[in-house]
Amino acid sequence: MHLSTLTDRRAFLKTTAFASAGFAASVAGLAQNGTNRPTKRNIKLGLDNFAVRAMGWKAPELIEYASRLKTDSLLISDLDALGSLEEKPLGELKAMAADKGLQIHLGTWSICPTSKAFKNKWGTAEEHLALGLRAARALGSPVLRVILGNREDRKTDGGIEARIEDTVKVCKKLRSQALDAGVKIAVENHAGDMQAWELVTLIEAAGKDYVGANLDSGNAAWTLEDPLESLEILGPFAVTTSLRDSMIWETPDGAKVQWTAMGEGVVDWPTYFDRFEKLCPGVPVHIETISGFAMEFAFLKPGFWGPFPRARAKDFARFVALAKKGKPIEPFKPAQGQDRKQADQEYQKAELERSLHYCKGSLGLGLKV
Repeated sequence: MHLSTLTDRRAFLKTTAFASAGFAASVAGLAQNGTNRPTKRNIKLGLDNFAVRAMGWKAPELIEYASRLKTDSLLISDLDALGSLEEKPLGELKAMAADKGLQIHLGTWSICPTSKAFKNKWGTAEEHLALGLRAARALGSPVLRVILGNREDRKTDGGIEARIEDTVKVCKKLRSQALDAGVKIAVENHAGDMQAWELVTLIEAAGKDYVGANLDSGNAAWTLEDPLESLEILGPFAVTTSLRDSMIWETPDGAKVQWTAMGEGVVDWPTYFDRFEKLCPGVPVHIETISGFAMEFAFLKPGFWGPFPRARAKDFARFVALAKKGKPIEPFKPAQGQDRKQADQEYQKAELERSLHYCKGSLGLGLKV
């Protein structure tokens, strides 16, 4: 982020503090192993464009940004960012990324026709999935990240089990197209819709030969799971990722979750990536920071567990243990008098860039120097 764009001293000091925290974390990581560089892991590092959504960038700008940050991979998680969905311009984007040494993963949104999150912008669920698969193939993306929906789907008729069945039907109709394209459908554990084990049931029902998981550590916390336990369950099925840290703390009614920059929450990332390297060989890490607000989960109130009829006690116990380690943090607010859009842009870039710095400096992620 260019500090010259900050509009006042408070914003400047806040951003400088963020950068200093990331640098301090990196230095601490270096000191732990007694060398000038962290233990190197053979894991690609990249970003999910949703981390900098306020910028409104299209694919060429995203590719340039990812290249400047010296990342290995870029997840473009929505079709709109591509501009054209015609084969020739998509081929040009593929060549542009290859010239920068970037791997491209492509994503889109809900393919469950009965989800609260489904929109018919791209036609029916089957038409939407078919379009995404064609675009992924033209871009050279080995995956197409999709979602079922969000936590409101747990409250719909038939619950999340019915929505899983509907999503499996859509996937099966496009099985041959996915296999012909050489593209795996990567279903994300998204916004409180499925716990890790529920997503595994979807993948196995559809078919592991063409369906895998987009592993999201932050969303695991929204389904009252420990991200480490979610990794153990979903890791063997993961084909792409959208990762971020989470601060979790106890409240009178349950707990709050606030997503954070990497290294600033309660997730044990060194242990996480020790397991990730074994469970997910060849899978890139995409950082998707969505920070600045807290979500409360009032699991001590009557009625909370209705949408979770098959919740597993051992998974919830691990989540509670994390909540006991965490502490409240303040939500993000623009500096007084600062333009909201500009503040969001600066905040999102700072969160992402600090996270990438931590991942490289403290965790040894990334293949590029």
